[in-house]
Amino acid sequence: MNEQGNSRGAVLEARNLVKEYRVGSAFGGGRTVFALSGVDLAVKPGETLAVVGESGCGKSTLARCLTGLHEPTSGHVLLDGADAQALLSSDAGRFRRAVQIVFQDPYASLNPRRTIGQSIGDGLRLHKLCARSERRARVGELLSRVGLSDDHIDRYPHELSGGQRQRVAIARALAVSPRLIVCDEPVSALDVSVQAQIINLLNDLQEQSGVAYVFISHNLALVRHISDRIAVMYLGQIVEIGDAAALGQTLVHPYSRALFSASPEIGRDRALARAKPLEGDVPSPLDPPSGCRFHTRCPFAQERCTTEMPSLRQVAGREVRCHRAEEMAGTQLAA
Repeated sequence: MNEQGNSRGAVLEARNLVKEYRVGSAFGGGRTVFALSGVDLAVKPGETLAVVGESGCGKSTLARCLTGLHEPTSGHVLLDGADAQALLSSDAGRFRRAVQIVFQDPYASLNPRRTIGQSIGDGLRLHKLCARSERRARVGELLSRVGLSDDHIDRYPHELSGGQRQRVAIARALAVSPRLIVCDEPVSALDVSVQAQIINLLNDLQEQSGVAYVFISHNLALVRHISDRIAVMYLGQIVEIGDAAALGQTLVHPYSRALFSASPEIGRDRALARAKPLEGDVPSPLDPPSGCRFHTRCPFAQERCTTEMPSLRQVAGREVRCHRAEEMAGTQLAA
């Protein structure tokens, strides 16, 4: 496991990242969706940072902001300390080569009218990474790295299984030798046996190339197994981030405890057996609660929680966004 991340030596950082969307404004007026509200994180070379949380908490929006697919409303994404938006304006190729993304649905992310060889070769062509005469051989090498053969080069996405398509998507991301790949729910649409194959593949590729991952998933047992650090998101904010190996002993935020205890695999851990279950629904990002955004569902909320937003601060060896973090850390459930 790597050391707990900070901005020193990070390949990619998010600093006070905010993303808001205007909806229903075609005829005037409209409302604002507060998708991300001040997200800070840093990813070091060769590490896996997992991002977890309920649906609608902002995970996929974060993925798209980190990869430059969406421009943040405010705040910054930094690649080696350089602002991503500035790079995308002046040297887009540098950023696109360094940061790639693998989407949840490999069929939707592959052009059905282009062969596998064309889809993977596009990155090689656009970034001028090899001569045209060498491109087919290079695509074959990439397919071999992800466990596929040259026979797949001239096939189309519909001729492959879901697991094979996801391997192609990974090969396409690897084609430009990125330093970081954002994996947005990369195995959730696959059978369990295929999921294991893809995860093993990602681990092997990381060992071979040192690529870093931001791994977004609903599978909490999976991310606890594969990640170096885990960031827990709730309604557009990170509420806890720390070492994955310590989960079950140092979970502090009430939302983190309830979220992980709800997992069938993790909930059997004695350290989480008595965690308060989540009740109610996630509030709408159109109208997030004042103060701590979790206070409407938190069994430990106090008056201060309803009016004052807590900051993300170091408690018990991890960063926690909770007014009662020190008190919660002092009442850790025994393992």
